[in-house]
Amino acid sequence: MSDLKNTISELCQKAKEASHALSLATSETKTLFLGKIAEGLETSKSEIFSANRRDLENGRSQGLSQAMLDRLEINETRMAKMIQGVRDVADLPDPVGQSLKDWDLYNGIHMQKIRVPIGVIGIIYESRPNVTVDAGVLCLKTGNVPVLRGGKEAFQSNQALIAVMQDAAEQVGLPRAVVSFIPTTDREAIPIFCSMDQAIDLMIPRGGYGLIETVVEHARMPVIKHFHGVCHVYVHEHADLAMAESIVLNAKCQRPGVCNALETLLVDSRIAKAFVPQIVKALKEKGVEVLGDSRTSEALEETLNEPESWYMEYLDRILAIRQVDDIKEAVQHINHYGSRHTDTIVTEDESVAEQFFSAVDSASVFWNVSTRFSDGAQFGFGAEIGISTDKIHARGPMGLEELTSYKYVG
Repeated sequence: MSDLKNTISELCQKAKEASHALSLATSETKTLFLGKIAEGLETSKSEIFSANRRDLENGRSQGLSQAMLDRLEINETRMAKMIQGVRDVADLPDPVGQSLKDWDLYNGIHMQKIRVPIGVIGIIYESRPNVTVDAGVLCLKTGNVPVLRGGKEAFQSNQALIAVMQDAAEQVGLPRAVVSFIPTTDREAIPIFCSMDQAIDLMIPRGGYGLIETVVEHARMPVIKHFHGVCHVYVHEHADLAMAESIVLNAKCQRPGVCNALETLLVDSRIAKAFVPQIVKALKEKGVEVLGDSRTSEALEETLNEPESWYMEYLDRILAIRQVDDIKEAVQHINHYGSRHTDTIVTEDESVAEQFFSAVDSASVFWNVSTRFSDGAQFGFGAEIGISTDKIHARGPMGLEELTSYKYVG
């Protein structure tokens, strides 16, 4: 334990020292840095794919679900998307140094409120190795030093990706410690990491309930939670049912193992007899296991298994359906059982959509849009550090601006 604590402490202290160098880097240097990362990912593809294959083989041998293996895989398409994401972030305006407000005081002092880096950001996440790059480059673009702790499933992939980023740092004259990786899969590393408040300014956990609870329990620094996504689609009585089917299939089936995938479908009782058989047939054709309440079974004229809990995040080809009598009941369900991540209404009635927008307490609320749209890249952020389910200091997809603080200059 003492050796592990010493290793993590030394790594975090080096990150703190490197943060001073990065905070002084010009926007041009940071943009060049990210360009070198993109080039390195391109030239190191074979090494990264090889490391990822080892992770996938280990995952299969350990019995990971197909959805989890999908989250873990780096293929040509995802690598190309990862590289383009780095270039997109590099091309975005640097928020550091921007003036948020300026004014003159009665005594003649001119005051400014300007954006500054947060400092050193610890990021703890599971499975998806693309997070290593997405989170890393967003931090680096904003002058923050990321200290990353990925899941054991992606350990080999993450090490290969970190090596590319550290090599790129050296190429632009920055210390390798401007991006760091906790080099162990030992679970005891998490509480130790969370105790490093002398070096880490902010902790961002991304993952399941157990991980989030562990971080919140042990963290001695501020935490922004990127919690589970119990996302809903509510099909209102005035919905276009063909559109509703398309939205539900996209939200559930495109990538069922991600946090913005649909988990619970709410159907207005007035259209249940028409829509429930239609959507259940379409879902089953996509290999989705459908669960439902007793009223949904009645509309389907087929007995469905009821969900174990309406709080469930399945992260798989499983969907729960519940009937509701009106928008009030739909909103009550979402605000009670949801995770404040992303929720959608499908309706042709604009006034009902506006009512839904006002009443649902979630980071992203959509009208006739798939929950899968809740994504930093889709929002034009280039990439995202994650999707915050907190309200302070950041909410929803976190891009560059959410990775800055501010100071007053006079």
